Amino acid sequence: MREGYMRNHLEDPELGRVVNRYVTPGGRYKKLSYRKLMRMAPEERLRFGRAFAEDARLVTDDELRNLLDYEWRARRTAAWLIGLDRRTRFREQLGELLLASEMAYAGKAYCFALARFGTEEDAQVLIAYLGHYLPQVDLSYDQADALGALQFIDAKIGTHHAARFLQEGGLWHRWAHPESRLTAPPLLLRDIHDLCTLADEWMAA
Repeated sequence: MREGYMRNHLEDPELGRVVNRYVTPGGRYKKLSYRKLMRMAPEERLRFGRAFAEDARLVTDDELRNLLDYEWRARRTAAWLIGLDRRTRFREQLGELLLASEMAYAGKAYCFALARFGTEEDAQVLIAYLGHYLPQVDLSYDQADALGALQFIDAKIGTHHAARFLQEGGLWHRWAHPESRLTAPPLLLRDIHDLCTLADEWMAA
């Protein structure tokens, strides 16, 4: 199941407060994608990023858990907040949510957060995801973002984990559409590299 609501924030005042505080102002959750961010004017993107970085420092772990227990907009925003502040204590939960793939649109954010953490442990989470979903060639979930994040971690820590999927005739080539630029590994790496660079800039501002 890739969509759905686990709770109703209109019936849960605390959840409603957290959603209204971190997720919906200015349509924040809608802007958390490579294309939306890169289409912003530099000044607008910096203002957005500084406010987001401030929230990443202020949000509590309990508030993040509330968001991760809700629907895709909240989960997407929570994962970005976690990634920005590198709260690695959420690694296991993000990995479980990524592998479960219960809701569309949130998985990209989990991959972003894991790339921001950028350790061997995070690589193993992504390897488990790709190993599970790439053989399912009829499913197009977050395989592309997971590969981009894995390549990013490889480049950061000097490993070669992505190579096992990218070898000729391997799992990636059986799953991906060769004619599509959207699944070209160099572009997937570029996208996550650019997002993590933005995150560094926002958190340093």
